[in-house]
Amino acid sequence: MAGPQLSAVTFLVRDYDEAIAWFTQALGFLLLEDSKLGENKRWVRLAASEGGTCLLLAKAEGSAQQDAIGHAAGGRVAYFLSTSDFHESYARMQKAQVRFREEPRHEPYGTVAVFEDLYGNAWDLIQPATVR
Repeated sequence: MAGPQLSAVTFLVRDYDEAIAWFTQALGFLLLEDSKLGENKRWVRLAASEGGTCLLLAKAEGSAQQDAIGHAAGGRVAYFLSTSDFHESYARMQKAQVRFREEPRHEPYGTVAVFEDLYGNAWDLIQPATVR
């Protein structure tokens, strides 16, 4: 029997269209859904691949939410983007002008580099080490 799965994570944005453009163009994410829910609210889901956990974009409302944009995980790496070809992904993201905070490094768990999304949240681009 299959247990629960994490299907979505809320991601605060200033503007839906700005975030959709960045994630689809800079990271190659798929736009899974974009439905209007009212005057200023939409149900927008993006994912790195079909069937993976998606980001549910939420347009920030009010000063507390606006202030929280770009501060996921209190400045620590909040999101982990796995790849099977680190060097291809890294080169594509650099070409898309994604800001990397560091040069790629090799760790026991894989090849990794920290980058920032359009709001400054920290992400790991990681190619996990193969288990031997």
